Amino acid sequence: MSKSKSHRMTARVLGAVGTLGTTLLIATPVIVAQDVVKISPETHAVILENAQVRVLAVRIRPGEKVAVHSHPPNVVYYLSDGKIRLTLADGHVEDRAVKADTAVWSEATVHAAENVGAGELREVQVELKVPAK
Repeated sequence: MSKSKSHRMTARVLGAVGTLGTTLLIATPVIVAQDVVKISPETHAVILENAQVRVLAVRIRPGEKVAVHSHPPNVVYYLSDGKIRLTLADGHVEDRAVKADTAVWSEATVHAAENVGAGELREVQVELKVPAK
C-alpha cells in the first residue's frame, strides 16, 4: 500500500472515530442521567440506604423544577395532594394529579419534574437496588 493511500485510510478511520465520539458525547446526557440527590439536594434527601433500597424524602415547592435525572424501579408514597409535570427522556410531557396517602409503582425512568400545583409536593420514594445481571 502506498504511503498516500495509508494516510488517507488513517484519516478516514480517525474521522469515523471522532464522529462516533461526538455522537456518544451528545447522547450521553440522555442515556446516563444524573442522580437526583446530587443534582437537586434541596428537593431530595436520602433518609435510609442499604444494599436493597434507597429511601428519599422529597419536597418540591410550587413552581420548583428538578433537572433531568434517573430513578431505578421504585415506589412513591405521596404525603400531600399535588400536581406534577414530568418531562420524559423522549420529550413526552405527562401532567399528573396525585393524592395524599396513595402509592404508585414506577419502572426505571429518566425525567425532569416540575411542581405545577399550588402547594408543596411531599413524597417518600423507595428506590430498589436491582443487582446487575
